[in-house]
Amino acid sequence: MATGVVLMSATASSSNGLVRRTGGQVLIDQLRIHGVDHIFGVPGESYLAALNALYDQRNAIKFVICRQEGGAANMAEAYGKLTGKPGICFVTRGPGATNASIGVHTAFQDSTPMVILVGQVARDQEEREAFQEIDYRRMFGPLTKWSAQIEDARRIPELVSQAFHRAVSGRPGPVLLALPEDMLTDEVEVADARQYTVVRSAPAPEDMEKLRGLLEKAQRPVIMLGGGGWTRQACDDIRAFAEANKLPVTTAFRNADLIDNRHPQYIGNIGLGSEPALSKRVRESDLVIAVGPRLGEITSAGYTLFDIPVPKQPLVHVHGGADELGRVYEATLMINSGMANFAKAAKAMKPVASTPWAADIAKAHQEYLDSTRPTGSVGDVDLGEIVAWLNTRLPDDALVCNGAGNYAGWVHRFFQYRGIRTQLAPTSGAMGYGVPAAVAAKIVEPRRTVVAFAGDGCFLMSGQEFATALQFGANLVIVVVDNGQYGTIRMHQEREYGGRGHGVELRNPDFAAYARAFGGHGETVLRTEEFAPAFERCLTSNVASIIHVKTSLEQITSRTTISKMREAHAAKKH
Repeated sequence: MATGVVLMSATASSSNGLVRRTGGQVLIDQLRIHGVDHIFGVPGESYLAALNALYDQRNAIKFVICRQEGGAANMAEAYGKLTGKPGICFVTRGPGATNASIGVHTAFQDSTPMVILVGQVARDQEEREAFQEIDYRRMFGPLTKWSAQIEDARRIPELVSQAFHRAVSGRPGPVLLALPEDMLTDEVEVADARQYTVVRSAPAPEDMEKLRGLLEKAQRPVIMLGGGGWTRQACDDIRAFAEANKLPVTTAFRNADLIDNRHPQYIGNIGLGSEPALSKRVRESDLVIAVGPRLGEITSAGYTLFDIPVPKQPLVHVHGGADELGRVYEATLMINSGMANFAKAAKAMKPVASTPWAADIAKAHQEYLDSTRPTGSVGDVDLGEIVAWLNTRLPDDALVCNGAGNYAGWVHRFFQYRGIRTQLAPTSGAMGYGVPAAVAAKIVEPRRTVVAFAGDGCFLMSGQEFATALQFGANLVIVVVDNGQYGTIRMHQEREYGGRGHGVELRNPDFAAYARAFGGHGETVLRTEEFAPAFERCLTSNVASIIHVKTSLEQITSRTTISKMREAHAAKKH
C-alpha cells in the first residue's frame, strides 16, 4: 500500500487480515494507490458500483463530470500530456465507449499515458448482443497498447497495476480495462497492489560513443525533438546537450513546447506548415538526431524528408518504444531509450571539439524569427496580428491549446511556446480537442492562464464542454475562429479541384451569445483592434469566456488565399 493513502473501510475483516470489499471498492482503492487525483467521465449504469465506491473517495479523487465521452477522453489525454501520469477516463458501455474512442486514438498517436475504464454488460449476458454490448478487446485492440476485461474481482489489483505499468512504460500510450457490471458488485477478499513505477530503457555507453563519433564527422547536423515521455528535467538536459555542442534545434509537429522557442538555437517546427527554408535544412543535413518523435507522415513531411527505408542523410533515432525503431526508416544509429535517460546521458557526453555548423545557427534562428512576424491578411481581422499580440501579452507559463484545422496554423506560426507543458495539441489531427483539453488544464492547474483556439467547426464538435468549465470554475478563454467553413477541407478542395468547394459550408450560431447562455462571458470581434480589449475583459470576468472572432474565408491559411490557390490550380491545368 502506498504511504499516506487511506483506503475505504469495509464492513468486515477476515482472519487473514484482508477486508471484504466489492469489486467497485477494490477498483477505486487501486486508483488511489496509483496516485489518481482526477477522473474524467460521463456516468453510466454499467459502473454504478464503481461510482458508489468513488463517493467515499470524493475528497481525494475529483470526478470531472463531462457532457460527452469524447470530451472526457480528450480531457484525460490532456491530463496525461500535462502531468506525465496516466489520464483516467471512465465511460459506460456501447455509445459511451464509441464516443470516447477519439480521445483514445489521440492518446495512441500522441504517445500519451492513459487508462480508460469502460463499463460492460454482466458476464452472464455476454455473447448475446445484450443492450449496448461490444467486445472492447476487439474494438480497441488497434487503438491501445493493451485492452483487457476483468472477469474476476480478485484480479482487479493485478490487472489495474498492469494497466498503469503498460501505460507509462516504453512508448507511453493508452490502455483499456472493460468492467462487467456484476463483477463490480462481487464481494472479495484480495490484497492491494503497490503503486506503479515507471520503467524506462537507457542508452548503452557504446550508443553514446557512436553518437559522438557521428557528430564529430558532421558539418550540418540538426536535432529534432518530439514524442511522449518528456519531463522538465529531460528538456533541461537535452537543451544543455544542444548548447554544449552548439546544435540547431527543431521540434516535431505539435511538440514545440519541448524547448523555449525564444532560445537562440531554436530554428522552428517540423510538420504541417513548416517553413520551406527549415525543411530544406533538414533535407540537406548530414546528421539528423531525432530524439523522441515517431517519424511518421507529418513529422517527415509526407515521407519526403528522409528516403525509405534508408535515409540519404545519417539518422540517429532515439525512441522509448523498440517497435518504432526501424519500422519505417533504417536509421544509422537506433537507440531504445526513455527521454529522461537519453537526455541525461547526452548532457554528460563530452562535447565535440569542433562545431563548424555553429556559425550558421544565428541565420537559421533569424529565419525562424522572420516567419513569426505577421505579413498581412485579407479582411478586417488579421489573425496573425492577434496571435502575435497574445505572444507578448501572455505570461511565460500560459498554456495554449488547440484542436485541428487551418486556424491552428496561425497559432503554431506566430506564437512562441515557452517550454514544456505550455502547448496542448493533437498530433493525431483530431478536431474538437482544444476545448476539452483546455478545460482539463485549467481544472488541474487553475493558477495558470489557459487559452484555447478552436475553429468554428472544431468548437462545435466539443463546445458542450464549456458547461463543464463553468461547473468546475475553469475560467479559461476560448478563441473561436469563425470563417463559416470547414476551412481545411475547403483548402484541399481548392488545391485539387479549384473553385468546386462543396459540403463544407457551416451556418454558425452567435458564439458570444452561446457563452452567455451557459452563464459565461462572451465577446465578438469583427476587427483586429477589438481583440485586445475583448481579451482583457475576459480575463477580468472571472468566468469561462468565449471570444467570437469572425475572419474572412478568403484568407484560407496564414500564407495564401483562395484566389491564389485557384490561380495556381488553373496554371497547373494548363
